[in-house]
Amino acid sequence: MRRLWELAGVALGGLRARKVRTALIMLGPILGVAAIVSAIGINESSKGHLKAVLSDLGTDLIVANAQGSLGGFGSDPRIPEDAAARVTRLPDVESVTGTLQMADIVTLPFEEAEDFYRAFPVPVIATGLNLPETLEVLLASGRFLNDFDVSTAARVVVIGRDLADEYGYLRGEARTIQLNGIDYGVVGVLDYVLLEPSMDSAVFLTFANAEEDLGLDSRDPSRLYIRAPTNTKLVAQEVPTVISLGGPDGANTSVPTDLLDAQSQVDENLNNLTKMMGGLALIVGGVGIANVMSISVIQRSTEIGIRRALGHSRGTIAVQFLLEALVVGVLGGILGAAAGAGVVWLTAELRGYVMVLSVVGLVGWAMVSVAVAVVAGLYPSTKAARLEPLETLRLG
Repeated sequence: MRRLWELAGVALGGLRARKVRTALIMLGPILGVAAIVSAIGINESSKGHLKAVLSDLGTDLIVANAQGSLGGFGSDPRIPEDAAARVTRLPDVESVTGTLQMADIVTLPFEEAEDFYRAFPVPVIATGLNLPETLEVLLASGRFLNDFDVSTAARVVVIGRDLADEYGYLRGEARTIQLNGIDYGVVGVLDYVLLEPSMDSAVFLTFANAEEDLGLDSRDPSRLYIRAPTNTKLVAQEVPTVISLGGPDGANTSVPTDLLDAQSQVDENLNNLTKMMGGLALIVGGVGIANVMSISVIQRSTEIGIRRALGHSRGTIAVQFLLEALVVGVLGGILGAAAGAGVVWLTAELRGYVMVLSVVGLVGWAMVSVAVAVVAGLYPSTKAARLEPLETLRLG
């Protein structure tokens, strides 16, 4: 054991004496392990964030879009009001809200901005009164549209969170905006809608106002948001039939969280690809270790010859060089794992993810680095052990 410690000291001394060479041969394991750890960690953190979003949103929201000739020949497809009422009566449905995005509406925070907002129009959505409840979204400030607004024909709107920031809206501010030249008071700001990001930059008003002021021809929506806490998949299959009463033209339905869930499953394939690429980087790093250490054997031939002349066996020389490779693998693995973890932490901080990192994975990939380094060091150590004292005079 004492002899082994002495050899370890010699190996460490050799590495410290040649710092640049040591740094170069450590670079392969560091980059390989860091690439694997960071890529897998970022992917897992992203997946964890996605699962947290799914948990917050729930998986019971259904979106039904009108299709076919429901709106009549030559018009945009609509879902009749009575069809939306039929969906509401389904036993597993808790809430239904109809919406219709209107076209050719110019929305202005102030008249001087007319040219800009004509070129980049703001979405204007006529909506039912229970949209926040159906989407399970809170109000960032103020209130949503209500029955009083409908009964009094009050010209009021709610705006999305991003649009409020764009307009410079202040919480509780008495603010008006113009829709096609008509003033509307802003009574609330809808918080972020994760499943429908376009709503974050939209203006919401009642169907009554849209019909009275903006020329909407009917109060039939083109889209239904349906909250079904139980039997969601079954309800999604039933809704088109309920809307069309069994006819060929009705609505197509989707569960938005299904897309997010499918995305999280695809991430597993990305993980496997990442591991293959990181493994390739480690192999390339191993080849670099073998090359640099082989050159080092030639450069240190005089040292090897003197030690052989002093009675050191071939096995002792081989173990020394193998220990050098082992130290390179250990340090490279530790530094690579630390660098990869740092990248994962920084990415999680910047993107708002919850950092997900497996300690077992860190140790495992560091051990892979050690194994690659040892395997890569076998050839140089064998080459060093085979050198005879007289041969070193020729090389040195």
